[in-house]
Amino acid sequence: MDKDRTTTEFDYDLIVLGSGPAGIACALQSSKFGKKVMIVEERVEKLGGTWIHTGTVPSKALRQAAKTIHLFHSQYGDEQGRRPFEKFRMEDLLRYKQSKLETKNKQVFENLKKNEIHIVRGTGALKDAHQVIVSSPDGKKSTYSGENLLISTGSRPKPFHGSYSDEVSLLDYESILNLTHIPRKLAIIGGGVNAFEYAAIFSSLGTRVSLLNEKDQYLPFLDNEIYEHLQRSNENRQIAIHNGVAIEDIRSNGLRNTTEVCFRTKSEDRLQVIETEHILTFSGFTPNTKGIGLEGLGVRLDNKGFIKVDDRFKTEIPSIYAAGDVIGPPNLASVSFFQGRLTACNMFDQPVSEVHNKIPYTIYTIPEIAAIGLTEKEAAEEGLDFTVGRAYYSNVTQAEINNFTEGILKLVFDTESLKLLGVHIFGDGATELIHLGQSIMSFNGDIRYFTDNVLNYPSYTEAYRIAAFNGINRVHQAGVKYRKETTGGK
Repeated sequence: MDKDRTTTEFDYDLIVLGSGPAGIACALQSSKFGKKVMIVEERVEKLGGTWIHTGTVPSKALRQAAKTIHLFHSQYGDEQGRRPFEKFRMEDLLRYKQSKLETKNKQVFENLKKNEIHIVRGTGALKDAHQVIVSSPDGKKSTYSGENLLISTGSRPKPFHGSYSDEVSLLDYESILNLTHIPRKLAIIGGGVNAFEYAAIFSSLGTRVSLLNEKDQYLPFLDNEIYEHLQRSNENRQIAIHNGVAIEDIRSNGLRNTTEVCFRTKSEDRLQVIETEHILTFSGFTPNTKGIGLEGLGVRLDNKGFIKVDDRFKTEIPSIYAAGDVIGPPNLASVSFFQGRLTACNMFDQPVSEVHNKIPYTIYTIPEIAAIGLTEKEAAEEGLDFTVGRAYYSNVTQAEINNFTEGILKLVFDTESLKLLGVHIFGDGATELIHLGQSIMSFNGDIRYFTDNVLNYPSYTEAYRIAAFNGINRVHQAGVKYRKETTGGK
């Protein structure tokens, strides 16, 4: 690490386009290496991009407010028959959300300032392999040079391409955060992670939610049991889910002061109509690669417009790197942070410890979902000799104390060695709990860790201990249940 290095041939060691999680992480890590770094951001007052202002942070802040309201109403019931949307105002929820955004934005700015990272306001475009032209809001153009360039311009939501009348206003994940009231009815078009997260948020606020999924099945990557638990949870929350949907029209009904969604499903070929106040659409994401000077430089894009990179996040041009949503899925802030740090290590030839290819995924429904490793179905398809251990939240003391007894923690492990192959959780705290299983798997550990070590009580980690004992008992056919099976129930 060359702490005393000064850039002579170039203005900077690194120029970053975009201040999302990948760009921030790469800039900070490069600064720790003693490098001179500049970030180009169009809206300096909104550092962090989608991560802080329209995606991860605001949606999770809104979710936390909705979860608190849901817990209160599920425990004490509706006050004098009033549903949450009749008691709480959307502006109160958004005020809470906005306070978290402002705090996070300030933290990012101070962190960059503390690490002496130069922030330039404007839109950046690559001039060549080492130069960036920055157009400031007043129209002035300035050129900066960097030994390395990082493209971390992120992505944006795709517009809905279906048929709808001019009177209809569709919402996306940005405009939904600016609603002035909690709707009584909400139709969500989409069947991915974001669709289910927002369905959970608004159903917790008392909104009647209808989810229209164009595919035959939603979230097909889930373990079968987790899928079943989510399905029951949606039914209990009265979230109406329609799969295999083909939307024919979206129109305004002035007489009833509502919006109508007209559709058919593959299983029932008849025209169906849903009345709703608002329509929230999720049509996927498209990368922000236009207008940043990639044309003619030799930076390759895939058929969806995402930047192609190698395993070091380098493009076809040795000095140009890309990371985050701009290179494609999984479109997770956690992964973008990780990619940004690795990119800095790669471009400045710093050692990188072994990177594990098992990435935990989380879905911030209420309660949340988290998983890592093999599902039960995948283990069977690979022909593995495996066993499953389960812990139901209804048997976890902390879940009872918190009044969140809905859920399951499931372990998939090798029958002979007890090596942990997968962890799947549906329940409160799942997004935190998953990292204990991830840690064990990263060291090729087995489920005896959960039985041979003291885990805090009461805590949600008790679920790991219960599931491990359940699985071990299944392996050794131990316990009253198995004795009854072998003796004919006597």
